[in-house]
Amino acid sequence: MLEQLKQEVYEANMQLPKLDLVTFTWGNVSGIDREKGLFVIKPSGVDYEDLTPDDMVVVNLKGEVVEGQLNPSSDTPTHTVLYNEFPDIGGIVHTHSPWAVAFASAHMDIPNLNTTAADTFYGDVPISEALTQQEIEDAYEENTGKVIVKTFKDRGIDHNAVPAVLVSQHGPFSWGATPAKAVYNAKVLEVVAEMDYHALTLTHQDVHLPQYLLDKHYYRKHGKDAYYGQDNAKSVGHAAKA
Repeated sequence: MLEQLKQEVYEANMQLPKLDLVTFTWGNVSGIDREKGLFVIKPSGVDYEDLTPDDMVVVNLKGEVVEGQLNPSSDTPTHTVLYNEFPDIGGIVHTHSPWAVAFASAHMDIPNLNTTAADTFYGDVPISEALTQQEIEDAYEENTGKVIVKTFKDRGIDHNAVPAVLVSQHGPFSWGATPAKAVYNAKVLEVVAEMDYHALTLTHQDVHLPQYLLDKHYYRKHGKDAYYGQDNAKSVGHAAKA
């Protein structure tokens, strides 16, 4: 069942240590088959060097394991909530990457200060509210997913335009159309967090990117008029601008 997706999710998980996004086993990637209503996720607490595609665990959208010999990631309920509430995403990544966790620890958005951020995130990456003691004691991982969804709804943020979030006092979650794209977004998030940390130590001014520059960089890579890269029809005519 889902052998190709297992391979994709395995390869995406193996990118986490290569990209310096995880320490020990502190992270996971999942990917979903929307037609089957099933997703594949890394098993809990297994060292990356020991993982194989066959170790990936298949879960339904009720959070129930339907295939696999190992326990799924402890974050599986969070992934389940996000797949149900964000029905257009295809992959999810959770890490404890240190620069993003620094912002989560400080209960701060990761602000959009430069074109590196604007190429991927159409605005600040939001911080969630902290979970209450009852939310943590009752259904911690499920409520983590719920607080992420609430953050985007309450703040009127499009989860596709800003494909990442910080859970307060915890760390980042990112997503994308595929598991590989979710990993890409997770790495961009970590790089941007590091850049922002250094920028904010140099100035106390509001150095947010102006809207016109945010628009330019985001929309040159996203949407119907995108021209960045080789997959967009207008790329050749704008090669000098890339």
